[in-house]
Amino acid sequence: MQTIVSLFDLVLSVLRPAVFVAGALTAVAALASYAVRTRKLQPFSPIARIVRERVDPWLIAPVERRIMRAGGTPYAAPWWALAFVILGGLVLLSGLGFVRDQVALLAYATQSGSLLYVVIRWIFGILQIALFARVISSWVGGSQYSKWWRWSYVLTEPILAPLRRIIPPLGALDITVLVAYFGLQLLERLILGAV
Repeated sequence: MQTIVSLFDLVLSVLRPAVFVAGALTAVAALASYAVRTRKLQPFSPIARIVRERVDPWLIAPVERRIMRAGGTPYAAPWWALAFVILGGLVLLSGLGFVRDQVALLAYATQSGSLLYVVIRWIFGILQIALFARVISSWVGGSQYSKWWRWSYVLTEPILAPLRRIIPPLGALDITVLVAYFGLQLLERLILGAV
């Protein structure tokens, strides 16, 4: 297990600067593409040609197609591409860091004999992530029948349905998710304290 954790550490130590460099290069490319699109640079200058031939087809054009389908303007495509690269890098680093931490926790638990502690932490962590995903789905208009969000509704509805019967909504605000989130944290502490 320790070798797997060391491998994660190595991958993260290589990926952190790589993600930073990718973000910086994308920022330069987005700035150049935006300058060409808004005619801040001469459209037939050597820089503009390089941007149109090398940068736009593989970085900006795929984002631009999605933006145009959603009703956006092509001028925003470079900045959306930059946002995707930065957020994608942060999600990648955070996800790998999370998996690394869980592998390290599992390694420690198997050595110390407290595997039940890890299983309880994982169960409550999954439930809290499902609550968070459910909130995100309500913000972006996700349906409980969507294949992307269904799992969060399946995991959280048995918790939220009884709470909704007890706690009335405050106007348009449903606070049962907050109550459930903090209630899960409290219950987790109580159970882990007893184990």
